[in-house]
Amino acid sequence: MSPIQWALSGTIAALLTLWLASMPFAGVAFDVFALRPPSLQGTGTLALGLMSVAMVLATRPVVFEPWLGGLDKMYRLHKWLGISAGVMAISHWLWVEAPKWAVALGWLVRPPRERGALPDNPILQQLHGLRGAAESVGEWAFYALIVLIALALLKQFPYRRFFQTHRLLPVVYLVLVFHAVVLTQDSSWTQAVGIVMALLMAAGSIAAGMVLFGTVGRSRQAVGVVETIGTHAGLDVLEVAVQLKSRWAGHEPGQFAFVRFDASEGAHPFTITSPWSGDGRMSFLIKGLGDYTKALPGLLHPGDLLRVEGPYGQFKFEGRKPRQIWVGGGIGITPFIARLQHLAKLPDGKTIDLFHTTGDVDEAAFARLRAAARAAHVRLHLMVDAVDGRLSADRLRSLVPDWRAADIWFCGPAAFGSTLRHDLVATGLNGRDFHQELFNMR
Repeated sequence: MSPIQWALSGTIAALLTLWLASMPFAGVAFDVFALRPPSLQGTGTLALGLMSVAMVLATRPVVFEPWLGGLDKMYRLHKWLGISAGVMAISHWLWVEAPKWAVALGWLVRPPRERGALPDNPILQQLHGLRGAAESVGEWAFYALIVLIALALLKQFPYRRFFQTHRLLPVVYLVLVFHAVVLTQDSSWTQAVGIVMALLMAAGSIAAGMVLFGTVGRSRQAVGVVETIGTHAGLDVLEVAVQLKSRWAGHEPGQFAFVRFDASEGAHPFTITSPWSGDGRMSFLIKGLGDYTKALPGLLHPGDLLRVEGPYGQFKFEGRKPRQIWVGGGIGITPFIARLQHLAKLPDGKTIDLFHTTGDVDEAAFARLRAAARAAHVRLHLMVDAVDGRLSADRLRSLVPDWRAADIWFCGPAAFGSTLRHDLVATGLNGRDFHQELFNMR
C-alpha cells in the first residue's frame, strides 16, 4: 500500500479500535434501539476523528511531508479523509433518523424512554443542559458538511467558488465539535477514546482557527513582483518571472509553491521552473487549463505584486539508483526544467533519460528544452502525440533497456502515470522506485 493508504486505513483502524474498546457490548440486545446508542457513538467518533485529522492537514504541516511523500500526497489524504468522514457522518445521521422513520411506518415500536440521573460533575451537568441545542445545530451542520464536500469534489465547480466555499468547512467543523462535546457519553471522557478524541478535537479546532484567520503558511510566505511575462502560444503556456522582495528560504528543483496573484481568487499551486540561486528570482510556467489560468495573460503585468508560499513537495529527484528516467506529460515537464538547469551547474553523475510527451507544438520552446538537456547531459526523448504516438511502458522499456536499474520520476496526467506505473511494476519495477507527482489539490 502507498503511504496515503496506510495513513487513511491506519487512522480509521485506530479510531474504530478505540471505540470498540470503550463499548460494553456484553449483554446488549441485538435490536435497533439497543444498538443505536453505541452505533451513534461509533459513527460520530469516526466522522469527527477523520475530520479532525483532515483539518490539521489543511494547515499544510510540512513535518508530515517526508512521511507522506509531499504536500501533494498530503492533500490527496486530506481529500479521502473528508470523503470518509462524510460517509461516516451520513451513517451517523441514518442511525438518528432511520429508527424514527421505522416507528412512523409502524415497522418498529419505540421502547419507553428512561431518564438517567444528572451527573454530579457540574461541567457535565452544564453539557446535559445543552443537548437540545447541540442536536439541532449538529443536524444543520451535517447538511452543510455534505453539500460542501460534494462541491469540493465537483470538478466543474470553479476554483474561485471552491476556494470561497471551502473556507466555510472550519465553521462547520467547529459546530460539529460543539455537537460532539455535548453529546458524547459521560463515561467516554475518562476512557482512551475520549482522551484521544479530546486531543484530536483540540488540534482540529486550532487548525480551524488558523484557516479562518488566514494564518496558514504565513511563516513560509514571501512578497514579490512580476518582472517579465512571456507566452508560448503553441503550448498555451504563460511564463512568469518573479523578483522576490522579502525573505525566501530557498527551494530545490521539483518543488512547488502556492502563488496568489489575486486575493479574491486565492492561491494556486505552480511548480517552480527555476533553480534557486539566492538572488530572489524564480519563474513559473502556467498552463491555461481553467478559467483563471486562461485569463492570466490578460490580467498580469510587469510590476504587479504577488505572494508566494512554500516551498512544498518531495519531488526532489532523490533516488538510490545510479540511473533515472524522467517522464513529463504536457505541462508536467516543469519540474524537470528546473532540474535540468540545476544539473547544468552541479552534475550528480547519474545517467538520465527524459521523456517529454505533448500534444502541442512550439518549436521555440522545444529548442530551449533541447539546449537545456544538452547542457545537463540528459538524453531527451521528445514525443509529439500526433507524430510520434503516445508513450507506453513497452516503448519506454525498448528505448531504455536497463530501465530496471533506474528510479522513475513522473509528472503529468494522473491516469497516464497510473497506467505507466502499473505496467512497469507488473514487469519487475519496484513500486518504491516510481515517484509520481499528484498535482491535483482538489
